[in-house]
Amino acid sequence: MFKAISLGFGVAKPWGDSARYDFILNYRTLLWRVQVKSTESFAESAYRVKGGGSTADYRLDEIDFLVAYIVPKEVWYVVPVSAVLRHKSLRFYPHSGSKGRLEKYRDAWHLFKLPALQTLEAIPHLL
Repeated sequence: MFKAISLGFGVAKPWGDSARYDFILNYRTLLWRVQVKSTESFAESAYRVKGGGSTADYRLDEIDFLVAYIVPKEVWYVVPVSAVLRHKSLRFYPHSGSKGRLEKYRDAWHLFKLPALQTLEAIPHLL
């Protein structure tokens, strides 16, 4: 998560391999559980990332954000877990100028600075 560190966030890796998240990202007093995915897989005009874990979808009590890196385009998406619930596959369109469902999360690192994810629904203009 060099990108997060370069933006001034603190990053910690949990001990072991049993957590559903890869990193804990910290901003001031906020701590976020982050699952990181990357892809080079391009099919049907989209880059695809698996939306759930190996055994089940992600839940709100397991992670706070899914951060997806589209390798060929060098583009990051910072997606609240509430936006990926019940989605087995996530599709990203960084190349097409699309207004896809997840495009509002492209380079949305500022979301880690908000005090709570509930704030996103109250003030959607921040996206």
